[in-house]
Amino acid sequence: LLPFFGKCHVAYIPSNKVIGLSKIPRLVDVFARRLQVQERLTNQIADTIRDKIAPLGVAVVMEATHLCMSMRGVEKQNSFAVTSAMAGAFRNNARTRMEFLELIKLRSAVPAFTDRSASLACIGEED
Repeated sequence: LLPFFGKCHVAYIPSNKVIGLSKIPRLVDVFARRLQVQERLTNQIADTIRDKIAPLGVAVVMEATHLCMSMRGVEKQNSFAVTSAMAGAFRNNARTRMEFLELIKLRSAVPAFTDRSASLACIGEED
């Protein structure tokens, strides 16, 4: 496995419990520091939030550049992968999901993620 780097977008709709904003990046770091694949990382973040605070909905979208793609093999410099895990309101309500996806589209400042020539490697959703 070679490293990958990018952005992780996390949203949740609280039910009875909320978590501090500083806890979300900490949670991402806990799982990202492990020998990891992007798909599992995305699901672990969503699962943990769902298990710990039982929100009405949770959404995690990761955009990452993988060194295995840019350094060797296909050698595509602008390639990236996008993975997602949606649960609750984000999975069941298209309007809620689209609002989140529109917000993160506006926030993506990494050139490779806004470059129209970049390829979308995979999209997955949790059941």
